[in-house]
Amino acid sequence: MLETSARLLRLLSLLQTHREWSGSELAARLGVTTRTVRRDVERLRDLGYPVHATRGTACYQLGAGASLPPLLLDDEAVAVALGLHTAAGGSIAGIEETSLRALVKLEQLLPPRLRHRVNTLQTATVRVGGPGPRVDADTLMTIAGACRRRERLRFDYTGARGGESLRSVEPHSLVSFHRRWYLVAWDTERDDWRTFRVDRMVPRTPTGPRFAPRQPPDGDVATYLARRLSAGAWPFQATVTLHESAAAVADRVWPGMGAVEAVDDHSCLLHVGAETPSALVWMITSVDADFTLVSGPAELADALRAQAGRCARAVRPASPR
Repeated sequence: MLETSARLLRLLSLLQTHREWSGSELAARLGVTTRTVRRDVERLRDLGYPVHATRGTACYQLGAGASLPPLLLDDEAVAVALGLHTAAGGSIAGIEETSLRALVKLEQLLPPRLRHRVNTLQTATVRVGGPGPRVDADTLMTIAGACRRRERLRFDYTGARGGESLRSVEPHSLVSFHRRWYLVAWDTERDDWRTFRVDRMVPRTPTGPRFAPRQPPDGDVATYLARRLSAGAWPFQATVTLHESAAAVADRVWPGMGAVEAVDDHSCLLHVGAETPSALVWMITSVDADFTLVSGPAELADALRAQAGRCARAVRPASPR
């Protein structure tokens, strides 16, 4: 009985990981005959799993609409548990209690070995800075649905300075960036791409007419958003040419610090913004690459010279007494 149950779980796992299997392939994987495979398929069907057989061939595939399948792999169970733990303390309002209830139920079903792995990861993990502004789950679903269906979206928006306005956009993508949710959309009134903080949006329903999708700005919404957030809102902005490829410096530019724009195999542009020219100097030099200043405030050149002087004095040989 135990051998049969283990084989059924193995068969279900194979059907989940491949679109279609022939009976002979399944038999070879399971070390049984094709007749045994047919009997095991019938057992799965009796348990509620819609295993379809291709007419005219001995091929099988798992159809949609099955009851929630068991987590067959250790990593699957750990990943789901950690995801629920993150959601329970996350920034999406309305799902914390649901996530916590699901997490409690899942942990009760986990064998001791997996429960220990989950608890070890949870207790050893620290959230730095806490979650960002809370957003309503229904708001996220409304925006996501408009993005998927390509329907125009109207919403009331509260700006950074507190003013409210009615906006009409063609939504492209929702982006989770640096503990905040953003909508990247084509603003129909301003005839340009814009970004919106989701926690400042109140969608109006129903959504509007459908529209033809546009090519994303900068070829990629994540790159566009990084550029807008790293430079657009800061009083001091600069662009430098880094004398290394974009791929080479990618790991040295953290999210929100700046936007990297590829030029060729040996150089790229870095767009940054900061509160002060000295902060710009620190950000640019922290990338640890040779660079040439392309544009920036006049104060930036003075700040770079001052920093160079400090570095030179730090390594200057001591004067003999």
